[in-house]
Amino acid sequence: MPDDGAAAVVALIDQATVELRLKQFKLQSEAIEQALLRAHQRGVRVRVMLNPHTSGGDRWNDDAYALLQGWGIEVAWTSEAFPVTHEKSMVIDQSAALIASFNLADKYFTQTRDYGILSRAQPVIDQVIAGFEADWSRQFFAPDLHVGLVWSSAHSRGQMARIMDLAQSTLWIQHPKFVDAVMLERIIAARERGVKVRLLCGGKHGISDWDIYDTFSSLRIMERFGVKVKRQKHLKLHCKLILVDGAYAQTGSMNIDRSAFDVRRELGIESDSPDVVKRLVSTFSADWKEAKKYSAPDPLDPSFHEEGELPPDPHFVHD
Repeated sequence: MPDDGAAAVVALIDQATVELRLKQFKLQSEAIEQALLRAHQRGVRVRVMLNPHTSGGDRWNDDAYALLQGWGIEVAWTSEAFPVTHEKSMVIDQSAALIASFNLADKYFTQTRDYGILSRAQPVIDQVIAGFEADWSRQFFAPDLHVGLVWSSAHSRGQMARIMDLAQSTLWIQHPKFVDAVMLERIIAARERGVKVRLLCGGKHGISDWDIYDTFSSLRIMERFGVKVKRQKHLKLHCKLILVDGAYAQTGSMNIDRSAFDVRRELGIESDSPDVVKRLVSTFSADWKEAKKYSAPDPLDPSFHEEGELPPDPHFVHD
């Protein structure tokens, strides 16, 4: 996104013939809602799980919930086992699974850099279905961590660290937030073993005042160790992408963030598909070319926090 836009997701929904499962953090797109209605009207069993509220209390999905319910579509709130379900996934019949970083809202189809990977690998599809069914029925889910999916809260930090540890020549990172010391150390370790690290960030955009402390400090530390840091300019940065040696990728819903690893429901996917990686490399390269060198300011600068003012609630979720 935004290259393919809402039409790409609508086309997937229009392919469903038997059953469609959708789990989303934010649904605010009339085009998507209408596609779900068309699927329902042609006899597809459509089930939708929506995150009820952010940790800060914002209820973005009430209107979409009421609309789908009014159409007779099966809709439910996501599992109470997680304070927030940030996962963005969709399974079309039992033939394809979409794992994405973007919400199904017009902003993410038109203004932000985001990614989604469509997998037709049956083990991946089966796992996304199993995760959906467990959350739908409020049952515990123990994912298989060997099929190329990255689940939170199930060792996702370790899986992301493993991916970074694979880097031998290049490590390209396109993430808005850096609030985890383990990942910070992994990135620095890659640089110290000679890996060329490129990092695209979004500056202050979309980051809570609380998370600016860690994010800006992490960016400053990484720059001192020789990580090349740029700020995305022509699009807002919302994606979560790691590219290793131009041959291996990970993307999905989880930020580099302690709560994303430890408490929220998140889903990412790894890929070594040449076609997938080629497009991700090409897009990152284009974004890197457009971006500007960035040196994060001191997070204690008064322009970010008024002197003597306490930071806001640390559990407030910005997506």
